[in-house]
Amino acid sequence: MPDDTAQRIVAIGECMVELSDRPDSCRLGFGGDTLNTALYLARLGMTVDYVTVLGDDPYSDAMVEAWRAEGIGVRFVARAPGRLPGLYAIRTDTRGERRFYYWRDRSAARELLTDAHAPGVAEALGQAQLIYLSGITVSILDEAQRRRLLGLLEDVRARGGSVAFDPNYRPAGWPDGAGARNWFDEFYRISTHALPSIDDERALHPGVAAQELAARLRGLGVAEVVVKEGGAGCWIDAGEGFRHVPVPAPLVCIDSTAAGDSFNAGYLAARLRGATPEAAAQAAHRLAAAVVAHRGAIIPLDAMPDAAAPETESP
Repeated sequence: MPDDTAQRIVAIGECMVELSDRPDSCRLGFGGDTLNTALYLARLGMTVDYVTVLGDDPYSDAMVEAWRAEGIGVRFVARAPGRLPGLYAIRTDTRGERRFYYWRDRSAARELLTDAHAPGVAEALGQAQLIYLSGITVSILDEAQRRRLLGLLEDVRARGGSVAFDPNYRPAGWPDGAGARNWFDEFYRISTHALPSIDDERALHPGVAAQELAARLRGLGVAEVVVKEGGAGCWIDAGEGFRHVPVPAPLVCIDSTAAGDSFNAGYLAARLRGATPEAAAQAAHRLAAAVVAHRGAIIPLDAMPDAAAPETESP
């Protein structure tokens, strides 16, 4: 097994104040796609730092303390005096599917790659073997910051590091679909691992099939593609053919929040520990199945499954 201390991961993105609906009230919490993945990576024993910008308010303080308690590195969390985290609300229907409503135009994380904070991001990325980010990370940045981030990721690739990208398309974060498609392709081109969900991709490329999507991303230079299809399992193309990995047991879905985020954590942790792509996908399915069987993005510690996979191959 590789030394986990050498398998340092940096997750980049935004965590927001979360309001989740209850029958007669709202529950206050914290959430964000890359933060959810970072948390599950930490629970799986990986060394992970979170890179973002927060304010100097009590909610930001509480976020940092919660991340530290979960074992997430917070030394690269920057602060922007006078700014606040973003806010979002979740409504969940009777099938466990959810809709999101955002108030984030002035979120501190939108300054992530500005002149004031870019040096800290560069330092964090320079110390990591694997960088993890999402389309939501990209969506909160302006064009100049996106270009700066692409340059930093090119440096990571040049020194032999890896980049994992989940497009996680949310229409509310983009002026139009064409812009999202173009920017996602820019980030796919610099990625070693792509982790798209087929529903997100079909919102941008109507009717696309999983095999067609994987072939397109491989053509952009992605070495390893995992296409997630929810309860139908996932498809993998890592240069050795297009293979389906089913969910090992029927899903009981109470709340699909963080299903993809937790899958990504399970998959990447297993791959970094030497699992084959198929074994890593099986581990990822087990973790995601546990997550969707609970309400909210973060499940209790005692509900975490044994998501370890056999150590047979390096990513």
